Amino acid sequence: MKIIPGSRRRHYVARISVFLITVALIAGMAGCGPVSQNLEIRTWYDLDAVRDNLSGNYTLMNDLNSTTSGYEELASPTANKGKGWDPIGRTADNAFNGTFAGQGYEIRDLFINRPGDCPTGLFGWVIGGVIKNIGVVNVNVTGGCNVGALVGDAHGTVSDSYSSGNVIGAAHAVGGLVGYNGDVCTLSNCYSTASVTSDNNVGGLVGENAGTVSKSYSTGSVTGDNIVGGLVGQSWGTVSNSYSTASVTGDLSVGGLVGVNSAGAGTVSNSYSAGSVTGNSYVGGLVGYNHGYTVSNSFWDTKTSGQATSDGGTGKNTTEMQYIATFSVAGWDISVVALNETNPTYIWNIVNNVTYPFLGWQS
Repeated sequence: MKIIPGSRRRHYVARISVFLITVALIAGMAGCGPVSQNLEIRTWYDLDAVRDNLSGNYTLMNDLNSTTSGYEELASPTANKGKGWDPIGRTADNAFNGTFAGQGYEIRDLFINRPGDCPTGLFGWVIGGVIKNIGVVNVNVTGGCNVGALVGDAHGTVSDSYSSGNVIGAAHAVGGLVGYNGDVCTLSNCYSTASVTSDNNVGGLVGENAGTVSKSYSTGSVTGDNIVGGLVGQSWGTVSNSYSTASVTGDLSVGGLVGVNSAGAGTVSNSYSAGSVTGNSYVGGLVGYNHGYTVSNSFWDTKTSGQATSDGGTGKNTTEMQYIATFSVAGWDISVVALNETNPTYIWNIVNNVTYPFLGWQS
């Protein structure tokens, strides 16, 4: 083994270090083992800077609210000449495609007043991006079409996230959490308690769904003129293992879970609704109008909904809706638990003869 004198050894090590760093950078630029950087979000200014690097990996380090630095300038009712927050990813060519990890923290008091804008939300366009584990709470969001508290137009992954407050649209595809859930988008383990209002294609969680909605729920109120659903307004994708107890009011094609299950691959399975449903034409306890596609192993409460019929699904009274056999016989992955307990090894839990089914991930 060759012995290198001290001064020369230090020079040798320095040269090796530079060489290794150079190799790593070249490999990253070539797409082989890219050099990743985690960017921390602590203020509204940090959040606003996401739009300058839409491919970054971001981590929310604390709650953001009306007292956090940057709120008045960027996300308050007086920000941007009364328009409030400017959605991140305003166009499809300038969409967010990175990763945003909320770590269970909340973004609170978000204000948006952009009734002519499409899409609208904390994020506008998300294409190929991942948004997870975040709450958007006490929002007041007004947009044109494709409006959601968290994402206006989603074509990626949204998971373990939730919303509360008020979401208003001037046109179509308006949801409590996501406005439009695209055909390559997966939305799972999410919920909304928001009040949602628009003219067409309105849902308590998602306005229009062309992708997958699973293990999710809504409990707010949903109001429209046409195609209104407690969970999803219009779906030509997949809705599974989800539920809604939202109150739903509309005119045409109104459903406790889905307003219209439409052309494409529209399927509803292992899901239920138990909120009140009010409308004039094509009104159903579970589905308002099913355009010839599959609704399986799904139920609605005929008493609480005020609806004896549905275009798909099976109607049950409240006692039957709180009895495990109704769902286990239908093949649901469901377990009895004690009050105030959960068993996350099952998709569904129920306190037998006491509660409706709820999701195993719910606290």
